[in-house]
Amino acid sequence: MRPLQRLRADLSTGKNLEIYVTALIALGVGVLGVVGAVNPTVVSAATLATLALLAVNALGPRLQVTALERQVAELNRLVSEKISGDVSADAFLTTVKEGLDQRIARGEDIRLAGVTLSRTIRNHFPDLESRLLRGASVKVLLIDLAAGVAQEAARRSTVAEHPEIFENRVRSTLDLLRRLAAAPGAGERLAVRFMPYVPAFGLSMVDPEGEDGVIHVELGTHHAPGPDPVFTLLAARDPHWYQHFLAEFEHMWKTGRAAGPEDGFPGHDS
Repeated sequence: MRPLQRLRADLSTGKNLEIYVTALIALGVGVLGVVGAVNPTVVSAATLATLALLAVNALGPRLQVTALERQVAELNRLVSEKISGDVSADAFLTTVKEGLDQRIARGEDIRLAGVTLSRTIRNHFPDLESRLLRGASVKVLLIDLAAGVAQEAARRSTVAEHPEIFENRVRSTLDLLRRLAAAPGAGERLAVRFMPYVPAFGLSMVDPEGEDGVIHVELGTHHAPGPDPVFTLLAARDPHWYQHFLAEFEHMWKTGRAAGPEDGFPGHDS
């Protein structure tokens, strides 16, 4: 590209303007100094200003490179920590099942397992009802009051003298589940089973057989205040542990007692 064409292209796009400004100032100062039109002190000051501008122009790319080097170093540190396993628990443990509301609202296969599930069923009742009416499958696993598991749950939570806490929570969950089972068109798409033991963890699963499936694992605690710790597994990202907890749900489901007429539910189950 010819010099004039290059100049025209740079000026039209705003590129290299600082270079042209520096050259223009230097040329103007030089001409004025030669013809003696300005005081030598002014020429010296202008010369120093031009040199400063040149230094800044030269330093700019260097500062950019330095900033980029710092970013690359930080990225290398994070990757090294990830590879070595030196990662804070806060990076994967939380108290929130992130995105579960949105996933249930559009899920086709929803599976829930826990001690009483009182908060989970209550919070997601409208979406569960909506999904059932639209043909989704919902499976629910909770402890079996008929097997005396509420007493075990109370002992585990260090309130052995108050099993009624868990009994009341399970009953409130069952009331909601019976309402779901009675919804028009729910049919066999809602299945409820009871575990003869206290599960070691809770599970919230949406479309677990699909490529974009998600599993939230809630760790049980004994008497810690506040929500229990949760970690999230994705089918595509965490294949090993995802399959592990998917198999755990299947095992728990097979060993559970199917809810029937004696529990206030239709006699079918799958």
